[in-house]
Amino acid sequence: MTDAIFGQALAYARRGWPVFPCLPGQKIPATVHGFRDATIDEQQITGWFGRGFGWNLAIATGAPGPDVLDVDQHGPAGNGYAAFARLCRAGLVDGAAAYVRTPAGGMHAYFTGTGQHNGRLPRHHLDFRSTGGYVLAPASQIDGTPYRLISRPRGRASLDWAAVTRLLEPQRQQPEPRQASGLDLGHLARWVASQGEGNRNAGLHWAAHRALDTDLAADLNPLAVAARQAGLGELEITRTLDSARRTRQPHPDRQAEETT
Repeated sequence: MTDAIFGQALAYARRGWPVFPCLPGQKIPATVHGFRDATIDEQQITGWFGRGFGWNLAIATGAPGPDVLDVDQHGPAGNGYAAFARLCRAGLVDGAAAYVRTPAGGMHAYFTGTGQHNGRLPRHHLDFRSTGGYVLAPASQIDGTPYRLISRPRGRASLDWAAVTRLLEPQRQQPEPRQASGLDLGHLARWVASQGEGNRNAGLHWAAHRALDTDLAADLNPLAVAARQAGLGELEITRTLDSARRTRQPHPDRQAEETT
């Protein structure tokens, strides 16, 4: 299995897909910065995977890596295959590069990578992995069950996640910026709290900007509380909100120009 992982890691890298190791039998990154450490450098890949440590293999999603639609299998709670069938009938998932069976019985559909955000439709058991995300890839395994290639049609199409969302949940949309208020951030906070792993940081950043559009002195604490509910860590929340505030502050030179 170790040799297979090493060979696959090199193959993905030669395709231009950045890879990195996860802990054996798990989805947890084995590097300090997780997907941010992903690389196509063969020397680094050899250092990770060529020494028999038994790491799982992960691919960083979003260009230059692939975008991946994750069709989940949640046992009695349901699965995403009915939703995927609707997408097939609508022609929204044509042109996939590969299909992979996941250990739980779900499926990963690989598409040409883009710069889209990650997304999640929990009612339909679908997750979308693009910029800032990652997936485990063959021949990684969870509880002894490996990820297996189903087919490789070698399509080159991308997946329009916004179109997928419009079809499956036509009423779902981001809150309108004009609704944001320094005194009432309830609608934005509820939206932040609903974000899944892989989209929490970007969602918090977006909501903070919407609040600051209306009031540069807006109290962002409700958004911080919502981000905690979504599972985002304190350090990441602080950094994200500080970043949003910094980018909204007028540059001193520009401010001086405007007052002269």
